[in-house]
Amino acid sequence: MNILLLGSGGREHALAHKLAASHNVHLFAAPANPGILRHAMLANINVTQHEEVVKFCIASDIALVIIGPEALLASGLTDTLREHGINVFGPSRAAARIESSKAFAKDFMMRHGIPTAQYRTFSDHEHKQAREYVAQHALPIVIKADGLAAGKGVTVAKNHADALEALDAAFDGKFGKAGKSIVVEEFMYGEEASIFAISDGERFLTLAPAQDHKRIGDGDTGANTGGMGAYCPAPIITPTVLHCVEKQIIEPTLRGMKAEGYPFIGCLYAGLMIDTEDNPKVVEFNARFGDPETQAVLAVLEADFAQLLYSAATGKLDTSCVTFTARGAACCVVLAASGYPGEVRTGDEITGIEDAERFGNGTVTVFHAGTALHNNLDGTQSLRTNGGRVLGVTAHTHTLPEAITLAYQALKHIHFRGKTYRTDIGYKALQRYSLNTSKAL
Repeated sequence: MNILLLGSGGREHALAHKLAASHNVHLFAAPANPGILRHAMLANINVTQHEEVVKFCIASDIALVIIGPEALLASGLTDTLREHGINVFGPSRAAARIESSKAFAKDFMMRHGIPTAQYRTFSDHEHKQAREYVAQHALPIVIKADGLAAGKGVTVAKNHADALEALDAAFDGKFGKAGKSIVVEEFMYGEEASIFAISDGERFLTLAPAQDHKRIGDGDTGANTGGMGAYCPAPIITPTVLHCVEKQIIEPTLRGMKAEGYPFIGCLYAGLMIDTEDNPKVVEFNARFGDPETQAVLAVLEADFAQLLYSAATGKLDTSCVTFTARGAACCVVLAASGYPGEVRTGDEITGIEDAERFGNGTVTVFHAGTALHNNLDGTQSLRTNGGRVLGVTAHTHTLPEAITLAYQALKHIHFRGKTYRTDIGYKALQRYSLNTSKAL
């Protein structure tokens, strides 16, 4: 089966790594990165040009297109490909609004009784009204840019001054068009977790629950990022909580989208808040695999992954492709460039990836996120940093304590100037276990 994977980040490298393990798969990728190209052939196309993608798919007899980034989904690439009879794992533009517009998502959840935080939406024409509303709102308060902002459009303000500053920044163009409208939400208390549901538009399969770490600093401090690490399975999602998520969130969401005329085909990501009574509420929906949760979730998945996604894309979800959704445990620690999530320097040489993977003896995979090959003057090539989040060091073994320890040991072998990472990925979960017995997940 010929498959085209679109994207160039750590998520796409994890997808490529898993797809390549399936039987009889010939994988193409664009724009890709050096890690992805260990598993795929480069498709020399501009992925933002829909007709160019279509022509490549027809010429290369592509049986399935997998779209990684949210921006391509929001652009309607899925719709264009399906109009030409090409199978796509990814929702239509209409269905992708569940991520591309937070206001749409909140209104949708209200219509279908899906538990989430109370909210108000304001456009930039209502700047004064928004400031008045925020100034009187209980604290903490959450300010969200309505559109896509690369995971950086959310501010959790503990005082009104910070909340108003975030609101003003959004309306003044900090996030471009994404901030033309903002959502003001009540703050939800609890612990966050992520659930991926693979759906064919009606049926679904939930993968192992994960927990992301959005803040740049240890102890969930500092600025929001695209994600500094993740682990899986997340023990906050017990079988009882997962059942509740499926019945109260996933099922009504898929049912509602189908009823409104835009069935969701692809990976529905539910970012959740679990309160002290184990009640889940939706923090946000994404219309694709999350990053860096994918690196951990796919590590523990035993399945013919290509066949699973193909069956969903063709409307006939085949769960028999899956042997285990969670075999063992995995931890992914993101190595970022100095300055992230602000202005970062690129072009620094990266060394030690092979040493890190060799150290793991088959249990460690280093996923490329922001990397590029550089042509040196002596005719050789070197790997350089090329983004904010550079690598995702992912360890997969029997228990979570072991996976966390192994990931941190492995990353010590990797070097580049300004290497930045959190030292506490997965430690919330460790509090739920007895470290003396290293209880298996």
